[in-house]
Amino acid sequence: MRTAPGGRTRPCGLILMLMVQTGSPRTPGIGRVLVVVYAILALAATGRSVFQILTKFDTAPVAYLLSAVAAIVYVVATVALVARGPRWYAIAWATIGFELLGVLVVGTLSVVDPVLFPADTVWSFFGRGYLFIPLFLPVLGLAWLYQRRPARQEQIEEGVAGPRR
Repeated sequence: MRTAPGGRTRPCGLILMLMVQTGSPRTPGIGRVLVVVYAILALAATGRSVFQILTKFDTAPVAYLLSAVAAIVYVVATVALVARGPRWYAIAWATIGFELLGVLVVGTLSVVDPVLFPADTVWSFFGRGYLFIPLFLPVLGLAWLYQRRPARQEQIEEGVAGPRR
């Protein structure tokens, strides 16, 4: 496993290690793509919010704090998508649902009254600064979680669930 200077584990290395060690049923195929995109957004939003808060916080504190909230949401969602168990499944639903709500509320407010956000956040204008990925990603994430819900996954593994009609 790769470590950062000082012996700390790098976030991406930790996420990949969790994916390999847990063999999470939610991360095969397209699930891995979702996890990677969430991890990239987590890193991008964290870097952006830390830089903004440290260098320009007084110019738009609400916008920069919203970027920090988005970063936390992306980090928790990434870990929750990888980790196993019903508690992490519920955390994934909660964080990704919160993400969708945040994108819709902040996106709508930034369009209706741009003065509210004098600086862009990750979710401003529905994620325009991130190619609208923040708008579509939670929809895909929630659909993925729905398809991989625990009861359905157990039926598939036991061969009880047939193909959907």
